[in-house]
Amino acid sequence: MFALCDKLIQKNKLKPHRKVFSNYTFSCFDEIANLPETEWNEATDKHNIFLSYSYLHAIHQQQSETFRFRYVIVYNNKKPIGVVYFQINDFSASLFGDIVAKQITELKSKRASIFQRYIEQNEDETVMRLVTCGNNFISGEHGFYLNINSKKITFKIIESIIDCVSRAEKLRGKISAILVKDFYEEGFGDKDCWYCTRFVHFNVEPNMIVDLPKNLTTVSDYLALFSKKYRNRAKHILQASAPLTKKRLTITDIIKLSDALYALYLQVYHQAKFKLAQIEKDYFKTVAEKFSSDFFIDAWFKDNELVSFASGFYLANEIEAHYIGFDYSQNREFELYQTILYSYIEEAIITKKECINLGRTASEIKTTVGAKPHELLCYIKPQNTVSKLILKPFMQFLQPSEWVPRNPFKEGEIQELIL
Repeated sequence: MFALCDKLIQKNKLKPHRKVFSNYTFSCFDEIANLPETEWNEATDKHNIFLSYSYLHAIHQQQSETFRFRYVIVYNNKKPIGVVYFQINDFSASLFGDIVAKQITELKSKRASIFQRYIEQNEDETVMRLVTCGNNFISGEHGFYLNINSKKITFKIIESIIDCVSRAEKLRGKISAILVKDFYEEGFGDKDCWYCTRFVHFNVEPNMIVDLPKNLTTVSDYLALFSKKYRNRAKHILQASAPLTKKRLTITDIIKLSDALYALYLQVYHQAKFKLAQIEKDYFKTVAEKFSSDFFIDAWFKDNELVSFASGFYLANEIEAHYIGFDYSQNREFELYQTILYSYIEEAIITKKECINLGRTASEIKTTVGAKPHELLCYIKPQNTVSKLILKPFMQFLQPSEWVPRNPFKEGEIQELIL
């Protein structure tokens, strides 16, 4: 099967309806403008907003010489039945060196020392190419969707397409890897699926999700489920942010506040452990225009100065927390970050959603507002011996930090209410 892929790629890597097996074929596109929108929409069937043509069109504007995208439509008898989405990152020596510097210095290896010297001498050169099946802007299972009942057939198709696309990107002979993200273990994160593929699994920071009990009408109802200690803590947070003015931003507001929003986003972005994908300044405007009823930005002001904001998507039964930003210098005084967390909860209660996906990072703080961790797995495959050596510290760098889970609820009460 893969030998067939090689021949086809040599002939024309973007040739339409390349055969996978049986009646299954796929077409690959490197530009959103060339992607047949009708076929993509038919294939996704509104299954996932983050695989929708509209959303991918919005983030395609983030493309650069070192950050590119590939779009794959899967067909059965030439009928669109699924999609696969790739992001391709080229890492400069300086960026990759910053990521793995500590881990490399701990490796007692001649090859590791040679690589470290190479990084120091070639800061601006590309030293690693990472092909990701999935979306580095958001966490979760947003790499593919196939309308096929058989998990075995789905995996066979995905495996073949990943191999074909990676070969088309000429990964062999370079320091490179294929990353497939993010999976819950009970789905396609099942290790048995990847057992014979030379992919290595590793854990990343868990998704933090708040499940809301039924029949809540206010945040006060939610806080009433907390133990006294955490209820008092929540009240302190809400009192600290009381001097601030909260506003739901319109498109006009977003355009007017574009610089301020982006500056606060960057404050949070630069605190991140791993900076794989940075949005451009017009991102919020673009997404707000494309998803006028499904996307929101709430902002907090102190004396007409923007000090924090939180964005999110309305999904069928949940709110998906998206990018946030806040002024770290005022965070402690006004409890800006935790106010944002409670704001998401309040919005979900008002809009009658069942849960809030708060995403990764700051896991311990998120448990203090009632979030529970949902473990995520990623799979990665180095393309040669040198890649394998370098990816070991890279994976160690991505391992979750140790943290202590908290339980703010009165013992046993939240489980009964949710059930």
